[in-house]
Amino acid sequence: MTKKLTWKVYSIVLGIVTTVVAQKAVTGAWKVATGDEPPDPKDPGTPAMEAAIWALASGLGLGVAQLATNRFLGHRRMEHLGTESPSKAKA
Repeated sequence: MTKKLTWKVYSIVLGIVTTVVAQKAVTGAWKVATGDEPPDPKDPGTPAMEAAIWALASGLGLGVAQLATNRFLGHRRMEHLGTESPSKAKA
């Protein structure tokens, strides 16, 4: 396997794992903060404010996790491949 292909597989796997862990962390934080399971925003019985707060909290949690993962992968890519990330090279 080439270095680039190995790097792509590594990036994809790390992204998936990070997303799953972040979702579990946000769900756990919601349970600790409220004492309840996270609401189902699609359920018409869920109060709109609660659904909106859950959407914001989960979006923020996943966004921060994605940012941290992308920054980590950018540094690792420079160390191992000696190149910048493809998105930065285009800029």
